[in-house]
Amino acid sequence: MAVRIESAEMPIKGRIAITGRPEVGKTTLIERLLDRLPVRAGGMITREIRVCGHRVGFEIVDLATGTTGRLAHIHHRVGPKVGKYTVDLDGLRDTGVAAIDRAIASSDLIVIDEIGPMELASPLFVPAVERALETDKPLLISTHAHADCPIAHRVRRELDLVRIKLGNRDRLVDEVLARLLGSASGD
Repeated sequence: MAVRIESAEMPIKGRIAITGRPEVGKTTLIERLLDRLPVRAGGMITREIRVCGHRVGFEIVDLATGTTGRLAHIHHRVGPKVGKYTVDLDGLRDTGVAAIDRAIASSDLIVIDEIGPMELASPLFVPAVERALETDKPLLISTHAHADCPIAHRVRRELDLVRIKLGNRDRLVDEVLARLLGSASGD
């Protein structure tokens, strides 16, 4: 049975890394957690852009402001290519990196979704993640399962790691919520 946390008296303490393959539900898990947490969450999540049922790109959402920016698109022409998508470095900087920095300054929980090939194409993204890691604030960071770079390895090594799969994704909300609140570790 899911329990909704109603009181902001329960401080968030956890620093969680969620890892999994593409389209397994990392962002959905984060959104479900945010729906149940009575805290000021800041940072960024990524969402698919779909047209007529086909994925054509990805957008970034600043959790604190609701501002959206383009992360990558099949019709964007300027920037690094990741598969069939071209990364919008300006959109990533202006929305994603700015959201991370805003969360570091003023949020109770820093969310970064995700450390993956598109985000890593920006020279400003990794330093923003490093700034978040250097804080003592609670973190909720997702990583692409196959991200083989120093920052992804650091996140998976330093944070409490949760592996999401099709078989466990529906039950992970309560488990990760407990870890964020510190009750899974006996606190």
